[in-house]
Amino acid sequence: MDKTKLNELRAELVADRDGQLEFLEEHGADPYGEEVRDLGVANDGFADSAQATEERSEILGHIESARSRIHQIDEALERIDEGTYGVCADCGNAIVEARLEVRPLSIRCVDCAEQAA
Repeated sequence: MDKTKLNELRAELVADRDGQLEFLEEHGADPYGEEVRDLGVANDGFADSAQATEERSEILGHIESARSRIHQIDEALERIDEGTYGVCADCGNAIVEARLEVRPLSIRCVDCAEQAA
């Protein structure tokens, strides 16, 4: 993969990471820990408690997804720095550039990803 494409993918990953971090910050969630200070869900009484619980559960699910994505992005950025980005974790062959453009967090080539599924 040429340096220009690699830099484009890095920028895309960094922008994605920044967006995930912003979401977590808005909800008072530590990106690398379990702490969540404020979900921003009001509970105005008994009648609203079921809805508030549902909203909290939904937000907590989004927080967990954002934390997982940040972890994956950090690993991808580390692979870029190490020079192993775009190399299949299973077979060691190159991951085609088109796959990385669509799924920049891919760690497997198409064949190995199909076998893993």
